[in-house]
Amino acid sequence: MKRPEKAARIAEILDRLYPQPAIPLVHEDPYSLLVAVMLSAQTTDKMVNAVMPALLARARTPAEMAAVPTEEIAELIRRIGFAPTKARHLKALSERIAVEHGGVVPASFEALEALPGVGHKTASVVMAQAFGHPAFPVDTHIHRLASRWGLSSGKNVVETERDLKRTFPPERWNKLHLQLIYFGREHCPALRHDTAGCPICSWAARRR
Repeated sequence: MKRPEKAARIAEILDRLYPQPAIPLVHEDPYSLLVAVMLSAQTTDKMVNAVMPALLARARTPAEMAAVPTEEIAELIRRIGFAPTKARHLKALSERIAVEHGGVVPASFEALEALPGVGHKTASVVMAQAFGHPAFPVDTHIHRLASRWGLSSGKNVVETERDLKRTFPPERWNKLHLQLIYFGREHCPALRHDTAGCPICSWAARRR
């Protein structure tokens, strides 16, 4: 099956399974989404969602967060991975947003990626889900699925993002990103996967 035909069939299945996929991270606005996505690196969304309510109760704006001691931020997020480092990044990026951007999360890749602790994937999620800008953030689930289904070489996330953007139209990227995350979690695990019983792998997976 040629890639365009395969991509169309995959998109059809994902639309049927996840017609309106919700953002899996607890947030209230672009700033809290940025915070949640930054904290989610090397940990689970479930763990981030567990610490976000207390964190937001302590500080809801960049200026408020910038005023919180780093040690206190680290204590509030202590259950997630790399909490001390993330606490330093969170305080620093909040200071930058408060001082350099008037307390408003910037709506550009360049400005977001210039913030402490914010890489391309985090910036892509914020641009897509907070500002509606077409982006295709690639996490471990998406990287794995794209390789498994022959939609990308799977060498690295940069190539996977490039290949997926070439395969699907921009108007699909933001929704498809979420659909693929949910599918990877619920139907397509990395290990001990029943390929024959998978709604997509059963026909789309590359033969090893």
